[in-house]
Amino acid sequence: MQDKLRVLMVCMGNICRSPTMEGVLRARLAAYGLQDRVEVDSAGTHDYHIGRAPDPRTQAAAARRGYDLSAQRARQVTARDFSDFDFVLVADQDNLANLAPLRAGRGVEPLLLLSILEPGAEVPDPYYGGPQGFETVLDLVEEACDAWCRHWQQSLR
Repeated sequence: MQDKLRVLMVCMGNICRSPTMEGVLRARLAAYGLQDRVEVDSAGTHDYHIGRAPDPRTQAAAARRGYDLSAQRARQVTARDFSDFDFVLVADQDNLANLAPLRAGRGVEPLLLLSILEPGAEVPDPYYGGPQGFETVLDLVEEACDAWCRHWQQSLR
């Protein structure tokens, strides 16, 4: 077995949802004692924001709950990610579809982050909405990350 399980979180631009997903999962992994067993990264399906920090609204909402996203920088998903990561967890169906040509049937199959809670459920994009959208994203991501951590606790025994 490999040293660490590797997890990639994906949304469109890698400045709202996937940085939140990465930050929350890192914190949850520590709470479950899995921080040395699971490695986390995030990326976007589009190249709009490469090199940029997460959206200030995302960072502010996350900070209110104790998550520091300030060191993260946006990057775009690459074909190699499908062989480098054990799990590719995606925010929504649109980005899941955007990954298909890049994956081209090779490597790990991406899954919706919320699929562990409810098949087909999506993390909504808060970018064009108000502050409540960022809180909703955090609520959903926290619940899903807890469920993934419980799943990995069982499988990494």
